[in-house]
Amino acid sequence: MLKLLRINHWIKNLYIFAPVFFSGQIINSEKLLQSLYAFFVFSLAASSIYVLNDIIDVEDDKAHPEKKDRPIASGKVSKNTAYFLSLILLLASLTGAFFINLQLLLIIIAYISLNILYSIKLKHIAIVDVTIIAVGFVLRVFAGGESSGVLVSHWLIIMTFLISLFLALAKRRDDLVIEDETGTIMRRSIKGYNKEFIQSAISILCGALIVSYILYVTSSEVVSRFNNKNIYYSTLFVILGVLRYLQLSMVKNKSGSPTKIMFKDLFTQLVIAGWILFFVIYIYFIN
Repeated sequence: MLKLLRINHWIKNLYIFAPVFFSGQIINSEKLLQSLYAFFVFSLAASSIYVLNDIIDVEDDKAHPEKKDRPIASGKVSKNTAYFLSLILLLASLTGAFFINLQLLLIIIAYISLNILYSIKLKHIAIVDVTIIAVGFVLRVFAGGESSGVLVSHWLIIMTFLISLFLALAKRRDDLVIEDETGTIMRRSIKGYNKEFIQSAISILCGALIVSYILYVTSSEVVSRFNNKNIYYSTLFVILGVLRYLQLSMVKNKSGSPTKIMFKDLFTQLVIAGWILFFVIYIYFIN
């Protein structure tokens, strides 16, 4: 039952803390608690969708080399039990959001509605599938902004969308690799992709992401807010992170799960830790 919740995937919801962190207000206990509360409420909604998705995908999961061991696909949890669990998580999330504010409730309703459509139909449509995944991460950022009362920067929205789309396409590439190796089609939308298309799309997104980030850290708005012209040094971590993920995807064929990479790849962990530490120093100590 706990495995169905995919608690390790809650790490994706850390995007909720981005607005309060970059605004320099994460040391404000009230705003931090509001963001933390939103994190758990959003995580319950995400787990509800994970359970529903596993119910719908049970037959496809049985044919997947790794997903066949999931609780529903392996037969350890019945569909009826899973439906009940998904409903309880959904109601708990909506109730929790209601007690924070109406805006957060509407964002979670939008997230749930979009992902139900995704699970039922839209995930089978190439390009639409990865776009919805990326929009889901943008909604996480908005949830963080609304819960803490922090205005979300357009830069944060753009870069969240770009990096999420990049990671989603890298995951589709992994599905193509599995298909080449085993002959098993992992998802119906994969028919709308091939390696050449994904390679080109990833190259475009990587370039757009890095350029957007450079424009962000060199903009007069950011320099003025941080009162420091050296924020652009953080670009090093972004480039290293992008290159490492490209290496894992295209050289080692290990881009199937960004969550697993976050937990297992030391290089990625050090790059992310270095990037966060850089901003902690510049936002909370130097500024």
